[in-house]
Amino acid sequence: MRFEKWQALGNDYIIVEERVLPFELTAARVRLMCATHTGVGSDGILLLSDASDPRFVASLRIFNPDGSEAELSGNGAREAILYLRAHGWTNEDEFSIQTAAGEIRPRITGEDTCTVGMGRASVRSKDFPSGGEDGTGTLESGGRDFVFQHVSIGNPQCAIEVGDELEELDLGLYGPGIEHHELFPNRTNVSFWRRDGDAEITARIFERGVGETMASGTGASGAAVAAVLGGAESPVTVHLDGGDLEVEVGEELQVELTGWAKPVYTGTLSDELLEDLREAK
Repeated sequence: MRFEKWQALGNDYIIVEERVLPFELTAARVRLMCATHTGVGSDGILLLSDASDPRFVASLRIFNPDGSEAELSGNGAREAILYLRAHGWTNEDEFSIQTAAGEIRPRITGEDTCTVGMGRASVRSKDFPSGGEDGTGTLESGGRDFVFQHVSIGNPQCAIEVGDELEELDLGLYGPGIEHHELFPNRTNVSFWRRDGDAEITARIFERGVGETMASGTGASGAAVAAVLGGAESPVTVHLDGGDLEVEVGEELQVELTGWAKPVYTGTLSDELLEDLREAK
């Protein structure tokens, strides 16, 4: 079974076309494929298939390494977009892709760069049902209280401004308790961020179903929206461990994310791993 591995700012995904899959992609199989030492090793799987609606170039499903399915990933979406273009699914610079979060509209801007229309962010959603009109709140994790901004941008984000302690913050201590907090019935992604200038922030990401990652497009978007709501200028440059992303936040919280993605390698799963995957129902 052929696959490709891509990365965007160190956020790496296995890309598989559904037409080559010899079985359904179940949660157990996702976990086995993403395993670091016994599988391919990745932050998730991007599954591409023909869309049922001709308006879309493809349908994209995104799986976390724990087997759960994500609504959207900014970095994963860019990887899928540039993969589709590289493999001849479309020759257009602008097109549409179908995702669990709805339609996304990318614009190819270079050989390895694109801008993705992420849709309209919201500070109220079913993922923070007890939240007020402004989406802010407080919670406790790891023996510490945090003030947060909820942002829904295809998936749930909990953005927390922490200031100069960002680099020393123990995300392994605080992240799990926030991800699984009772305020968020579908769990949440978490971005801890620091304001660096009028249109510049630095963020560290604790991703739902993954843990700390080098980068996250939706995490960067959530932090940028929180920063703009707090007075930052748009577009916002977001510094992440894996590199920089640019997030433009419009007046009605329309979000556009710009960044790069590159292939790492092409591979074929061994017969032995395929047999293990077949047995992993």
